[in-house]
Amino acid sequence: MTNHNSSASGPRPDTKHFLGLVIGSVGVVYGDIGTSPLYAFRESLRPFISQGVQHDHVVGLISLMIWTLTIIVTFKYVLFLLRADNDGEGGTLSLLALLMKKSFRSMPVLFFAGLVGAALFIGDAMITPALSVMSALEGMKLMTPAFEPYILPLSAAIMVVLFAVQSKGTGAVAKFFGPITVVWFLTMAWGGLIHIGDDWTILEALNPVNAFWFITHAGWTGLIVLGAVFLTVTGAEALYADLGHFGRKPISVAWFVLVFPALALNYLGQGALVLNNPQAVENPFYLLYPDWALFPVVILATFATVIASQAVITGAFSLARQAVHLGFLPRLMIKFTSETNTGQIYVPAINGILFLGVIVLIFSFGDSESLATAYGISVTGAMLVTSLMAFEFLRSVWGISAPKSAILLLPLVVIETVFLGANLVKVHDGGWVPLALAAVIILIMWTWTKGSKYLREKTARHEIPISTFIDALEGSIDRGSQTAPVLVPGTAVFLTSVPDKTPAVLLHNLKHNHVLHEQNVILTIWTQDKPYVDNSNRIDMMRLSKHFIRLDITFGYMDEPNVTKALTLCKKKGFKFEIMQTSFYLGRRNLIAAPNQGLPRWQEHLYIALADFGIDPSRYFKLPPNRVVELGEQVTI
Repeated sequence: MTNHNSSASGPRPDTKHFLGLVIGSVGVVYGDIGTSPLYAFRESLRPFISQGVQHDHVVGLISLMIWTLTIIVTFKYVLFLLRADNDGEGGTLSLLALLMKKSFRSMPVLFFAGLVGAALFIGDAMITPALSVMSALEGMKLMTPAFEPYILPLSAAIMVVLFAVQSKGTGAVAKFFGPITVVWFLTMAWGGLIHIGDDWTILEALNPVNAFWFITHAGWTGLIVLGAVFLTVTGAEALYADLGHFGRKPISVAWFVLVFPALALNYLGQGALVLNNPQAVENPFYLLYPDWALFPVVILATFATVIASQAVITGAFSLARQAVHLGFLPRLMIKFTSETNTGQIYVPAINGILFLGVIVLIFSFGDSESLATAYGISVTGAMLVTSLMAFEFLRSVWGISAPKSAILLLPLVVIETVFLGANLVKVHDGGWVPLALAAVIILIMWTWTKGSKYLREKTARHEIPISTFIDALEGSIDRGSQTAPVLVPGTAVFLTSVPDKTPAVLLHNLKHNHVLHEQNVILTIWTQDKPYVDNSNRIDMMRLSKHFIRLDITFGYMDEPNVTKALTLCKKKGFKFEIMQTSFYLGRRNLIAAPNQGLPRWQEHLYIALADFGIDPSRYFKLPPNRVVELGEQVTI
């Protein structure tokens, strides 16, 4: 009897946990796509206002929006890409890391595609907060025009607060994200539902024939409109990027049960409203609601857009972290803001760059209408890159033949290419902004990758095999040679990226100090192309000689690279690690640009600037600051 009452009193813990994941995914995963109704239909109608909005235009546009959501979000992301995970993680760089395990022939192309996709996503992370928050606050003009002068200052103030609280972490705030966004989607569904009856012919939009008719009959204006239509799927990439936070099933359930129905109802309601009242084209979203509800809806919309902005910013942090681990960016300071959720991180450098970019965009464009023209290119470009990489995924990972993979993805590629072409028409009208942002980011990542490769190749020409070095050194100690170093108690750890070569810092230490510790560890830190590595597989140790040990520590690209914590696992391998008797030796390179060798002159200076921008290795690998010894050398590049 007791057991029966206990189980009947509420959902099982597993059910509660799953429901929490579903609600959480609504707030984080769908926060961005949930704010699209604020401006997508309004911007799509704008080119037709001068000639008069016709019935077929409205029905065709709403049909195109609903079927864009169906094909791109439902079929591509929810039903397909959520299954293309890399040990539970998603996103462009996770997909690239997954392909790096399997594919070799087209790796240079895939590598470049990964850079482009990452760059476009970061550009999107700058534009989304500015566009979403301004769109929400512009609803205040409907209550009284007196609010208009305050929209830009308020938008900037919200951004200041939003970026200032990033360092506090999203753990506590995230609990409110889901419920608020659930209310937002229900409010959108209600607003649309009460207006569908204004003109029942809007239900013809559910027939995809009307979407096809619009594309084929709208002419040049239709091509321009397609760029605005694609605003309906903004944030779809976040759906894939946040896969690791919630899992495929909660994200899918949230989409089919709440998000997609609410979006469809809202767009249908906006269409019916405009058919019944053509003057509503000024702002069809807010005019869905009665006067008494307008102020609460504006407040709720502002909360929703801030949440959407938070999701994109957090996605940019995760992407930057993956880029660092994959060698696309220099080491950056990464702070973990949750003890239980490793996905909750804060990257100060990225936060500062995004903040400056958002503020510049807000005051440069002045309103959401102008900024909307710049938005679509980054979104469509990132989606097209993902689709092209998905072709290689189907072929090399799932083992589907190239012709079948092409047949499966060709419709998506064609649709996204058409949308990208429609957005490229707006390059002169602000669309150049995301292209410029992406170009700068690609240049940075390409320069860092190229420069790091050049340095590795250059230093490799002067390296001594570690086995040769140890044999000579141990032999001199055993013989009691006058040139043998003095043995001192304790442990010395020498970090190196090439374990079979003698670390330069070890050579410098012997050259200048003429001492050798009783225990010397040649430490190499590896980053696998999978998100996480179990502690049981983190440490690999091998005795090289009486005084030398080779130690490999492996992290996943989503792991926190805490070397000090990882070294405590050495005790299970038989190596007694005492932090207060250990010194960590790091080599510090002073890079000097040299003309007529290596990289082009401009790229040399950019690489040096990036190297200076990166965090100190001792901080990145969480080494105890009072146990670190640095020895410098000058290196020309």
